[in-house]
Amino acid sequence: MSTVGNPTWSQLLLDRGQWANKLEFLLAVAGTLVGLGNLWRFPYLCYKNGGGAFLIPYVLFLLSCGIPMFLLETAMGQYTSQGCITCWRHFCPLFEGIGYATQVVIAYAAVSYIIIQAWAFFYLFSSFSAEVPWASCRNAWNTETCVEFDKRNLSANWTVPVNATSPATEFWERRVLSISTGIEQIGSLRWELALCLLLAWILCYFCVWKGVKSTGKVVYFTATFPYLMLIVLLARGLTLPGAIDGIKFYLYPDPARLVDPQVWMDAGAQVLFSFGICQGSLTALGSYNHYNNDCYKDTFVLCLVNGGSSFVAGFAIFSVLGFMSYEQGLPISEVAASGPGLAFIAYPRAVAMMPLPQLWSICFFVMVILLGADTQFVSLECLMTSVTDMFPTVFRRGYRRELLLLCLCSVCFFLGLLLVTEGGLYFLQLFDHYVCSGNNLLLLSVCQSIAIGWIYGVDRLYDNIEDMIGYRPWPVIKYCWLYVTPTVCLGTFIFSLVQYKPLKFNKTYLYPDWAYALGWFLGLACVALVPLWMIWKVYRSKLTVWQVRLLSMVSLKQLCRPETNKALNQKQQTPEQCPLNPDSILNPTANHEYKGSGVVELEMHT
Repeated sequence: MSTVGNPTWSQLLLDRGQWANKLEFLLAVAGTLVGLGNLWRFPYLCYKNGGGAFLIPYVLFLLSCGIPMFLLETAMGQYTSQGCITCWRHFCPLFEGIGYATQVVIAYAAVSYIIIQAWAFFYLFSSFSAEVPWASCRNAWNTETCVEFDKRNLSANWTVPVNATSPATEFWERRVLSISTGIEQIGSLRWELALCLLLAWILCYFCVWKGVKSTGKVVYFTATFPYLMLIVLLARGLTLPGAIDGIKFYLYPDPARLVDPQVWMDAGAQVLFSFGICQGSLTALGSYNHYNNDCYKDTFVLCLVNGGSSFVAGFAIFSVLGFMSYEQGLPISEVAASGPGLAFIAYPRAVAMMPLPQLWSICFFVMVILLGADTQFVSLECLMTSVTDMFPTVFRRGYRRELLLLCLCSVCFFLGLLLVTEGGLYFLQLFDHYVCSGNNLLLLSVCQSIAIGWIYGVDRLYDNIEDMIGYRPWPVIKYCWLYVTPTVCLGTFIFSLVQYKPLKFNKTYLYPDWAYALGWFLGLACVALVPLWMIWKVYRSKLTVWQVRLLSMVSLKQLCRPETNKALNQKQQTPEQCPLNPDSILNPTANHEYKGSGVVELEMHT
């Protein structure tokens, strides 16, 4: 086939887009990594699992799983200049199902996690009032059991009523959520939250609508301003009475907790989730790098920033919780919380006790919105990258990409309306627990390590990385890909099954059996895409019986991987001249036809 009229690799990259400079990439990745999990999950896990002692398993998982997998995914995207689905065609085509699985996970995350932004917008708008509405019990939504706890009441031998609740709790449960009694009671749509959700999606659309050209500029603000707010809140928290007690509670080491396997599982799950492993975003963002970008050094810088941000966020949170403990005369263990309870109950409750509560409330919820926005539009950019890389001639013409983005945002918005009903929080927790974190990420990490480490070959990937950055990474990392990462992730997964306990909402509500079945089905459906793709790939090849017998004697490496490396000097050739043919062993007579995406497509002969 003639190559006349085919675009060069440089023209393809120009059409696809690249980061204007290295800083845009660093800010985009830092923005998506440093999210709400750093703010409300890591500090809670740290104090719950032995304080400073928790840093030992966290750092070990960071070194053995976080950094190696971070480098793996970033390098795959940068080397191929493709998203997290089509990049597998250049490495290990039979494992392309991993790319589809990660996209399903990130699609669930895109629909569900933006709800947190909707809540934050609701609180932000409520902060513009003479008195923050969660500071008192004198509101229409408050009940008779609402009590304004303070140190003066408790010191006067005042008896707390049975089932007493705080105004912050009632504002959250009765005003914001109007939460129902269970997942069976979906209830009515919370139209105020629906409008806030619409606002969040509009913001996300305009951050992503021009691809990396717009995303690269937005991150200058969205990735840096939360750090400014975090520093301001940290400085304010450290000056409050009782702050030192909160920090001691956060960091005081309890080495005895290290013998508890749950501590190690929490550390592993936190590393995988907070570093964006097996969610496709790292590959998508890395694909917009220049070919010779030093992704190896970027890995260490970004992992250090992410881990350091989590650690510093703990000081900002627990200094304020220490103040709240001091004001109420309660142990810190009774005021500390994780997840939405920290951001939308505990922290607002503490803010209401400070001078100028409106100012600190605005600062806090602007930070929450921006932390969520970074993660959200990177997730959306990842989905868009995958689709446009698969069908470049369709969606890279005129305004088709913008229309695709509009359709995607609209579909996600309407799906998200389920999560802003009165029973929406029950579904949100179900999706988060079974689909967007935990076991799915562990299994996908195992599959990814095996595909690259054992089938494609770690030495071959080291050659690819050396071709990009000019030197080979630290040899220990390849042994992590081969042995440590899959062993640790698989062991953690098995332990999670052995120690499995049914999900509880608010530590009390047990879901009905059909809800647990739904959660497991949605979670396993993601991972099942990996073997299903393998079956489909072999079926599509239409092998004869003789070929199947022949292939049974062929090394799995020869069956799965491309024939040749893509050398640096070949990056200037047309894709047809870069012989990346992943399926030639399945069918040596396959025709190679360039479709305009930089990916060699195959038409199989019967």
